This record gives sequence, C-alpha cells and structure tokens, in this order.
Amino acid sequence: MAHPESRVKGWPGAVVATVGIFLPSFLFVGLLGLVVPRLRKSPRMAAFLDGVNAGALALMASVTWALSRAAVVDPWTALLGIASAILLIRFKPNPTWLVLGGGLAGFLIHGLIR
Repeated sequence: MAHPESRVKGWPGAVVATVGIFLPSFLFVGLLGLVVPRLRKSPRMAAFLDGVNAGALALMASVTWALSRAAVVDPWTALLGIASAILLIRFKPNPTWLVLGGGLAGFLIHGLIR
C-alpha cells in the first residue's frame, strides 16, 4: 500500500487539493453576494430565495442533528456541547477557539478520567 503522503504528492499536492476543494465555493459565494441583492428586488425571485433559505436551514438542522447524535457519546461530551453553545451565543468567539478548546478539553477529560 502506498504511503498516505504519496497519494497527494506531499505538501504541494495537499495545497492544490485544498485550493481545489474550497476555491470554487469561495468564488460562488462572492459572486452571489453581488447578484442576490439585485435579485431580491424582484418579488418572484425574493420568494424563490426565501424558499431556498428555508430549505438550506432544514438541511443544516438535519446535518446538525446527525452530527450531534454521533458526537455526544457520554455526559462529558454533552456538557462540553452545552458549554460551547453557551459560549458561542453569549460571547461570540471565533469558532476556531471553540474547536481547539473542545479538543483540549477532550484530551484533559479522557486523560484525567480514563
């Protein structure tokens, strides 16, 4: 079996793969940011976009439910999830800090308890 790093040709391949995954979405969102305000002026397009927003919200709720069922596996992860939600709503930190803090908490909890 090939070494995992050789599958994407090392760091340069990883960078190209990452750009290839994320760049189209960034461009699409950037272009939509220019077009959507103009589309909202049309009652029909505004209604269409409202429906798209509702559908997207339902999709995000479904994914959130599925991920939470997989992630909340014991009382500690439930407590960590609740604490993260409170911190996010109350203080609005950069989510990166919540992810890193959650990882650190997981190491500490599992290292100290188990």
